[in-house]
Amino acid sequence: MMNSRRDTRNNRVALFDGIEEGGIRASSLYSAGSSHEIDEHDNEQAMDGLQDRVNLLKRLSGDIHEEVDNHNRMLDHMGNDMDSSRGVLSGTMDKFKMVFETKSSRRMFSLVASFVVIFLIIYYLTR
Repeated sequence: MMNSRRDTRNNRVALFDGIEEGGIRASSLYSAGSSHEIDEHDNEQAMDGLQDRVNLLKRLSGDIHEEVDNHNRMLDHMGNDMDSSRGVLSGTMDKFKMVFETKSSRRMFSLVASFVVIFLIIYYLTR
């Protein structure tokens, strides 16, 4: 977790290194004899820097897309699990309702509950 934040911060620093408010910082030393033209070498360096930043942005956006897809799959799976749990729980509740609706089942339930309580009392007394 911390490494990914650190990597993101390093990527951001690498991406925006050399960019200032006015645009790209060109180490534009104007040639002495020309009319304020950027040296071809400086221009190539600026273009290489931009290409590196574009490639970095492309990788970052690909990583973000992959992460979003993974999270969407995980959420879909979790939603399916919740739906199946809801179905099982509603089935169990329906069975409990059936047990409590019939009088003989109610007696049977109270008999079983009594035995469980007596068993627990005896267990704790002999322990």
